[in-house]
Amino acid sequence: MSALQRPLRIIFAGTPEFARVALAALHAAGHTIALVMSQPDRPAGRGMKLQASAVKQFAIEHGIPVSQPRSLRLEGKFPEDAALARQAIADARADVMVVAAYGLILPQWVLDDMGGVRDGGRTRLGCLNIHGSLLPRWRGAAPIHRAIESGDAQTGVTIMQMDVGLDTGDMLLTQALPVAQDDTTATLHDKVAALGARMVVQALDLATQGALRPVPQPSEGVTYAHKIEKDEAPIRWTDDAACIVRRIRAFNPFPGATTGLRGEAIKVWAAHVGAGSVAGAAHGQVIAAGPEGIVVAAHESAVVLTALQRPGGKRMAVADFVRGMPLELGERLDMPPAPVPVA
Repeated sequence: MSALQRPLRIIFAGTPEFARVALAALHAAGHTIALVMSQPDRPAGRGMKLQASAVKQFAIEHGIPVSQPRSLRLEGKFPEDAALARQAIADARADVMVVAAYGLILPQWVLDDMGGVRDGGRTRLGCLNIHGSLLPRWRGAAPIHRAIESGDAQTGVTIMQMDVGLDTGDMLLTQALPVAQDDTTATLHDKVAALGARMVVQALDLATQGALRPVPQPSEGVTYAHKIEKDEAPIRWTDDAACIVRRIRAFNPFPGATTGLRGEAIKVWAAHVGAGSVAGAAHGQVIAAGPEGIVVAAHESAVVLTALQRPGGKRMAVADFVRGMPLELGERLDMPPAPVPVA
């Protein structure tokens, strides 16, 4: 705590592991986490038992009060939840709210209540968001996935002063991060989460010194990172090989890129662009298969699959996969089969 310019009372709003990393950093830096807000517990696992979010689990382990409203809209579907959350925010007497992958939109009343001066005469810092991109590129729900899918050479983190728009607030700190050629959403997520955690600690330290300078986002270069949907998972073999490989990386771990093989939906976890010609081969046709990879024809080029998973099985390297399911040259991979309707 001695390294801090001034310890702050913080409300932290977040839900998944990305947010937990930042919460842990703020806690370790010596700030007081007065309240944690997180999404309600969700069914998970084979037994579909209710499971607390990563952020809530951290809060429980450290004795931090938790609020889990289903909505923050005072005139919405769950007004009682919103009213209780508003009281919890007031009771926390916080200097700032830090938001990271929370999952609920903050209405105007939250922004208003976190502004102004709290008891003791300390000016509140409002609501700060940790966003996993270099704004205004990739506003929205899935900036890490979309950066990989689009082939961006770099991404980064923006610490943003929140307003009522969708990731439209003024930028307080930004830092770029290169996207490696073999990064998946899983690996890049961890790098971005660690960077965001360091940056939000730095931002609050600068804020206590009055050294943060808000910068409006430029109006050019705005893109939206729409939520990842399961129906994006099937591989389109008519696409260019580089595009297919990027999507495989972007959809690892969720939802997992899939392709059909002998009536099964096979998940593809790793692949790279192949060398050589695919002239004369149909899209999705196997042109080579061995312990080094399954070579599949795409648009004007090939994709080499190197890690796969059969339904109900484990992820395995291609050498193990072809040992258990030998492929024939000329065999076609196609769209996975549609789910069978339940009667």
